[in-house]
Amino acid sequence: MNRRRFKIVPASYLVLEKNGKILLLRRFNTGFQDGKYGLVSGHLDGNETFKQCMIRETREEAGITVKKEDMEIVHAMHRCEMFNEIGLRERIDIFIRVTKWEGEPKNMEPDKCDDLSWFSLGNLPENTIPYIRFALGCINKNIFYSEFGWR
Repeated sequence: MNRRRFKIVPASYLVLEKNGKILLLRRFNTGFQDGKYGLVSGHLDGNETFKQCMIRETREEAGITVKKEDMEIVHAMHRCEMFNEIGLRERIDIFIRVTKWEGEPKNMEPDKCDDLSWFSLGNLPENTIPYIRFALGCINKNIFYSEFGWR
């Protein structure tokens, strides 16, 4: 039997906290939410865990080193992006808090990001990606699971 299975797109998001602030990057030239702030993040490449993905993406995007034992999963989101083709609409986003790392965050992908800055959770930029703002609000309220973008 050749049955096609449903697929879902998994991604990890870095909630990097320092002195009551969170690190955000402004997307640029990516074709997705350009000009808006989001978190260091990335899709799983396959054959890697959410934490392994976060270790890789953190190094690639922010130039810092994080360790698995310093990570805490603080939120899971089941998200729907209606503007994507049907096979790519559903997402599982895992938000991972890190408060200890090596190195100083810097923009390692200037072709995809034009700002990397610290912001207070209570004063996020107006142009924060909506589902990121929503997830950070949930994290602030200790809500572990949410759904976003469903009709």
